[in-house]
Amino acid sequence: MLITKKQVNGRAIACAVIMGCVSNLAFAKSTSASQQHTNELKQEQKLVNAPDAYVSEQKFQQQLSEKLNQKTLKRQAYKQHFYDAYAAFPQLPAGLLEAIAFSASRWSQDNASLEPSKSGKRASDISYGHTERPVAHGIMGLYHKNHVFRDVASEAAKAYRVPVEDVLFDARTNIIATAALLDQWRQASGLHQPDLEQMRPLLEKLSGLEETGAAKSSVKQYALDSYVFDVLSALDRGVDDQGIDVKQHSIQWQKVFDQQTLLKLRAPMLKMDMSKDQIEIPGYDYDVQSETYQPKQKDASKNQSSLNAGQTKGQLQPPSILSTDYGPARYVQSPYHGSRGSSGTSAVTVHTTQGSYAGTISWFRNNPYSVSAHYVIRSSDGQITQMVREYRKAHHVGVHNPYTLGIEHEGYVNNPSYYTNAMYNASANLVKHFCSRHSINCSTAYRGSPSSGIKVLPSSVKIKGHQHFSNQTHTDPGIYWNWSGYYQRINGSGSPNDKMLDNFENSEGHFIHTPAYSGSTKGISSASTASRTSALSRNGQYSEQIKLVDNKYSNANWSVRFLSGGGSPSNNQQLSKAGGRIGFWVYSGGSGLSAAMSADDSDGTERTIARSIPANRWTYLEWKLDDSKQWRSWVGGNGIISASSVTLDAIWFYRNQTSYNVYLYIDDVQYRFEG
Repeated sequence: MLITKKQVNGRAIACAVIMGCVSNLAFAKSTSASQQHTNELKQEQKLVNAPDAYVSEQKFQQQLSEKLNQKTLKRQAYKQHFYDAYAAFPQLPAGLLEAIAFSASRWSQDNASLEPSKSGKRASDISYGHTERPVAHGIMGLYHKNHVFRDVASEAAKAYRVPVEDVLFDARTNIIATAALLDQWRQASGLHQPDLEQMRPLLEKLSGLEETGAAKSSVKQYALDSYVFDVLSALDRGVDDQGIDVKQHSIQWQKVFDQQTLLKLRAPMLKMDMSKDQIEIPGYDYDVQSETYQPKQKDASKNQSSLNAGQTKGQLQPPSILSTDYGPARYVQSPYHGSRGSSGTSAVTVHTTQGSYAGTISWFRNNPYSVSAHYVIRSSDGQITQMVREYRKAHHVGVHNPYTLGIEHEGYVNNPSYYTNAMYNASANLVKHFCSRHSINCSTAYRGSPSSGIKVLPSSVKIKGHQHFSNQTHTDPGIYWNWSGYYQRINGSGSPNDKMLDNFENSEGHFIHTPAYSGSTKGISSASTASRTSALSRNGQYSEQIKLVDNKYSNANWSVRFLSGGGSPSNNQQLSKAGGRIGFWVYSGGSGLSAAMSADDSDGTERTIARSIPANRWTYLEWKLDDSKQWRSWVGGNGIISASSVTLDAIWFYRNQTSYNVYLYIDDVQYRFEG
């Protein structure tokens, strides 16, 4: 992982240790097994009794809320900074800067926690921790003074004609200097008033991941593509959360990436073969003659079924996350791995990258410290990239490398905004795979309260954080990782109050009517259908496929009320308001769609605000029952949930009118209780 806090004379000193300890590897060579065991027991006793920032479950939610509220207040000022940047550089596409800031830092200036030192030197002028992974500075995530990534911060300072220290440590300058640099590149590229889709080459430069003089590489290019994809995805879906405001702009993806690149970017999981400079997509083979990815023969009929079900002809669909084993189909030779020797795989280490997903992939490809991990998970959608084979030893947790599997989660330990449901779910599914494949008991996962410091846990706890192993200086995943919720996801039980409303594995459950059945539905014809399908699913083998057909006798935009239980409260389950959330997974074959949910309340029916649905990828949409900002009045309602419990009325879909048929898939309609 990336940022740690080492307790020295009672004072926490930040030290950057990127996903592995070279010093710990050296320690392993000189320390016997008995000495290690003795040291572990001593350190465990010392740290268990230490007055670190260990908190109760109740206090965890309070701390999380306080941290998010603090960030929300700071983000109000950033909106004015963005406005000032666009005023100074009006040729930049609207929304671009906000999306870059979301991707780079989740609108946070202090992720790296770097401040001027008391000696008068800026932190950027001195060695950061163990001089491993370079730090991305400020709200726009700019790299500075390092031996691997591009020094974008200095370029931005020069473009805006300010000292680089101001770019590193002042949020307003960080934003406007980035705008100045982008505008400088825009002019050099001959772009007058570029569309968002034309910004790809400029965003690649801004990522800092380009390596001067480096040979062309598929893996390096994927890291660059991932950066661009993450920025434009924020615009495509829009973001309105905890003070972050990225207006929704439909991206014409075919103008940005070719079909094969989009397939990789949207796949639930990837495997990197560094020795061959190839990227493997589970369920697909790379055809060397056509230089394209093609479905494996055993999946061809399923893929064709998906195409026949209304997907664009010739467009490859991403495989289901459960359609293939997480373990690589063939040996993946990462530069930084080794033999496990006689050690069996018996434990899992949870890390936080302390940087971006794209940057982590690039760093694992080429770094001078031989650090690595088995898997990396993207925050926005839970995409998983595998970089070391499971039977090989990755370099991520020092002396414990021989028997552990390492998962890096995109984000920063001091910014809870990165720990999304999509990432938690993807990680939990991966850990369940570990448990099955390596005979690790899932119930041995840690489920206590999070902490901000090192707290060594007994070896009987098999699934735990980097901070829970002995002989470490790392404190990830830190104080904002929800261990209780993670345990519930891994062990499948969830909260005792969680409810799977419909997963479509055995029947259509509550969704027995067509999309046009409700009299409130507008714009589509009675030819629209809904049925279970095995062509595409998010979890399990089945999902609900919804085919929307335009009503040629109407000019109305589409507003589709897809009823649950016929819209009758007596046919639907009671859902507690306090701490409750309702949501579902959705996949759309086209752009321009949004969704909402409605619930039957004591005084009428309330409807949620709409959320956009990105095209060609599974997305989890969710709304809080007890958050009045997420609800609007509909029939007889007052715009808030008044009763202590409600029932689901319907899922709503919205789109501007089109003559084309549109296909949607929904999966795992559910209620989650978070207390």
